[in-house]
Amino acid sequence: MGRSVQGSVSYHAGEAAELRVATDYERRGYTIAQRRWRGAGGEIDLIARNADGIVFIEVKKSASFAAAAARISHRQIERIYASAAQFLEHEPNGQLTNVRFDAALVDGSGAVEIIENAFGQG
Repeated sequence: MGRSVQGSVSYHAGEAAELRVATDYERRGYTIAQRRWRGAGGEIDLIARNADGIVFIEVKKSASFAAAAARISHRQIERIYASAAQFLEHEPNGQLTNVRFDAALVDGSGAVEIIENAFGQG
């Protein structure tokens, strides 16, 4: 498969995984506030809200949940924290906003596994 075709397939697979995860969060009572929000640290795949606060969600798709989880690096987590801090600058409670960082893993069959507080609190 050519590089641009493979890149296009990966992009669309990632979009489909994010849509599946967004639907899962909405079913659980969250509102998706942002998709692919870009801050100084980089992109946050999904940002969801409910009455309890904000959830920053990193979506990873791979053949298995374990392979998807292994694709989240410490460097990427630090970039997500930096972008989340920037996002919170525009929230009424700023850095005091109740937040959580989740990893949403999607396997080859399209099944979703949510790991709440996957990165702990930044």
